[in-house]
Amino acid sequence: MHIQNKMTETETKKKTVSKPRTAKAKKEEAISKLRIRVMAYEYKILDLSVKQIIDTALRYDAKVIGPIPLPTTIKKYTVNRSPFVYKNAREQFEMRVHRRVIDIINPSPKIMDALTNISLPSGVNIDVKII
Repeated sequence: MHIQNKMTETETKKKTVSKPRTAKAKKEEAISKLRIRVMAYEYKILDLSVKQIIDTALRYDAKVIGPIPLPTTIKKYTVNRSPFVYKNAREQFEMRVHRRVIDIINPSPKIMDALTNISLPSGVNIDVKII
């Protein structure tokens, strides 16, 4: 009987030592993200506009993730050089679309207003989503 009592004491110690995992249970409030996808044909103009967007967001103390470069999509077009006889003579043209992603975490209304009033160069396309 004496040995069994020791086992029950160690078992009770093990039960009291283990704590329930509450780290995963503690989640922050709903995090809203502002995902900005910027696309352009020229990477220099794209990088300047991304820098302008990030500077505007940091001016209002926002947490910014990015710019994250996405793969460049290349569209290739093959065209005959001559309309009639010379079938083997061809030209190839390509269009490269460079893309970047910027995430702004918990944007305030001031940031939203500032981003809508930014003037960006022509040739830069922006998609804004709230996640």
